[in-house]
Amino acid sequence: MKLFSPKTDSSGNHKRNGFAFSVFGAIVAVFIVTAIFQSQGIKINIEMNPEKAQANPLTVENTEQNTTEAIQAAQETVVGVTSIQETARGSQSTGTGSGVIYKKGDNQAYIVTNHHVIENASDLEVTLNDGTTIDAELQGSDPLTDLAVLQIDADNVEKVADFADSDNVEVGQTAMAIGNPLGMDFAGTVTKGIVSGLDRNVPVDLNGDGQSDWQTTVLQTDAAINPGNSGGALINESGKIIGINSMKIAKAEVEGIGFAIPAETVSSITAELESKGEVERPYIGVSLYDLSQLPARTVQELNLPENVEGGVIVGETAQNTPAAEAGLKQNDVITKIDGEEIHSTLELRQYLYEDAEAGEEATLTIFRNGEQQEVALTLSEQ
Repeated sequence: MKLFSPKTDSSGNHKRNGFAFSVFGAIVAVFIVTAIFQSQGIKINIEMNPEKAQANPLTVENTEQNTTEAIQAAQETVVGVTSIQETARGSQSTGTGSGVIYKKGDNQAYIVTNHHVIENASDLEVTLNDGTTIDAELQGSDPLTDLAVLQIDADNVEKVADFADSDNVEVGQTAMAIGNPLGMDFAGTVTKGIVSGLDRNVPVDLNGDGQSDWQTTVLQTDAAINPGNSGGALINESGKIIGINSMKIAKAEVEGIGFAIPAETVSSITAELESKGEVERPYIGVSLYDLSQLPARTVQELNLPENVEGGVIVGETAQNTPAAEAGLKQNDVITKIDGEEIHSTLELRQYLYEDAEAGEEATLTIFRNGEQQEVALTLSEQ
């Protein structure tokens, strides 16, 4: 095979072509020798440009080491949370979840966990990463976001977690869950996956009546989340918290669908739970029912126009509430709030809790005995 066509009219050209052939031959020889040694299981490292290699020291090994160090640092901030209840037989543990130390100051440390981990507990214990067990005090809890804040003595607390910027979390990035699946025997377990989705709305039944009372906005991940992981950390490759593990879809036909409360939500809710012990939200002061859930005969008795396809019907009105002061009555049908259409109690709650504030005035569009009216009321704190 003819690789080059050297000209014969210049001795300089012959020299340059000879040098090119020698370099080419050297490269071929390197690849041949490398292939022979690798076939015999002998590893060969070839450094073509030592200066460039030193200027760019990042390798797969270094990346893995950095990730491992980030995980180890995050593990130190993840704790076990044991719920204790008083029974006829004395104090008994009713389950163990996880939590994350996110703040330290004035000899106190603060831990975020899930509301459902500490719900109905008479006492709480926290087990640190080094095995130390400490009594914990509940600072506040919020069922809607499924978050709670605990306070412990900080003598044995060395590290607190760093939170990532929620705006920088993207689908496809690495996500690792840290927690205590099935209890403290598997404390500090790490599972790895990716962020599978953002801004997922998951319906939540708070009172056990089989109806959705709220929709919580969460991150979706395929990192394995098991019982006991609740309240634990979901971190990125830098070891920063991108979410607090909260729930998973547990069905035989479903695999790898878990959810975490975003870091941004965690930061805002924990701050309010620390200072107030609860999350204050505006309310109206009535019991409500979805119009779509009423029997057809009952709906007909309301004499609603045909173009009214949804809304919420007022049940009882509590005394000394915004609803009572505004004159809302039983069987009034609310179809709008501040011009926003309302089809269900869930939509009304979402508007109140996310778009309105206590002290503000809200205008309700209602139908009373088939006639449309507008009612103004001042929202108060729940």
